Amino acid sequence: MRKEKPIIEVHNLGKQYHLGQIGATTLRESIQMGLQRLLSKNKDQKLEDPHSFWALRDVSFTVQRGEVIGIIGRNGAGKSTLLKILSRITEPTCGRAILRGRAASLLEVGTGFHPELTAIENIYLNGAILGMSRAEVRAKLDEILAFAGVEKFADTPVKRFSSGMYVRLAFAVAAHLEPEILVVDEVLAVGDAEFQKKALGKMKDVSSSEGRTVLFVSHNMGSMKKLCGRGILLSRGRLVLDSSMDAVVEKYLSELNPAKDSAYLSWDSENAPGDEITRLCRITLENSSGVVTNQFETDEDITVRIEFECLQPEHSFRFSLHLYNAVGDHIFTTVDSDSCSKAREPTHVGKNTRICTIPANLLNAGSYYLGIDGGVFGKKSIFKKCPLIHIQLHAAKNYLSDYPEQRGGVIAPLLSWQ
Repeated sequence: MRKEKPIIEVHNLGKQYHLGQIGATTLRESIQMGLQRLLSKNKDQKLEDPHSFWALRDVSFTVQRGEVIGIIGRNGAGKSTLLKILSRITEPTCGRAILRGRAASLLEVGTGFHPELTAIENIYLNGAILGMSRAEVRAKLDEILAFAGVEKFADTPVKRFSSGMYVRLAFAVAAHLEPEILVVDEVLAVGDAEFQKKALGKMKDVSSSEGRTVLFVSHNMGSMKKLCGRGILLSRGRLVLDSSMDAVVEKYLSELNPAKDSAYLSWDSENAPGDEITRLCRITLENSSGVVTNQFETDEDITVRIEFECLQPEHSFRFSLHLYNAVGDHIFTTVDSDSCSKAREPTHVGKNTRICTIPANLLNAGSYYLGIDGGVFGKKSIFKKCPLIHIQLHAAKNYLSDYPEQRGGVIAPLLSWQ
């Protein structure tokens, strides 16, 4: 049997943009660049144009029919540029992208709609662009309007729509007009939470039930994990990792975290987070023996020690810990004043300490990130931008004694059975 070709093939794709006015290079600069090329020892060496930058460079991957691919990366990583090239909005500078199917794209608010036309007229227009007959579009019309929740405004020019209405209609059109490839940028963040959930469900349905391919860009790691089986990580225009969505998200979050391999954070008085009222001194992770480490077994307590300096009298301070798993899900928040009444009392001037213990036999094995914030009680937050601390939990030796597989879920509590 002949193997089916990928629905998307990307080969050494690159996109170069010119800074400022295109063609603004002077005659002197052009001559200098030419001479440098002639005098270069390596004749094949490619010299960088100081007036340009590469938004994408040497990106290659393939996508099979029915796959749902999540594309993540920092702002400026090249995600939107890649989607614009795949959507035929932008031409690549080098390389090529082959699409074997009709693609519908939702990249920016307003993309693909004529502002003077009504909702119904724009639906027919988009259907015609996709090569659908008027009868095919008419069969989907009521379903599209109902999904977008704009039935009452079907005959209203879309220029009068709010941004939320615009996005709902644009997504409904893209998802319902049966393209083989659905390309969705993070524009869905404009919609409300209910519609976002509805849209994610629709994308999952069109891939699993109808075999359509979805390319999805979002900064919501939880949504990416639920929807996408495979992920692509871009950084500075290059493809860093193409793997499972969990692995890609973990790689992305680890690169965002400057303190990944450290069991403590410490600052001198000049660089410490804080203000004229208080400053952080040190945050450490310790095991039950008092050893500073970020490597724990699941049956060990994790002690978090926060040392800070109070610079003014008559102030009380609040601290909270926020725990996230490797894919960015917020596991819990704990606040010192919930169980420590003294946290509400004025703190003496000088060095002070808060200690919180995450109990043993609570969390499952895996990677976690601990965030800390704090400030003057009831007034303002001071330490909200404190870096995350990485915690690695390993399965205890007796953890799998009677259970041969990795337990599912974020937590694995030791509960009482009778």
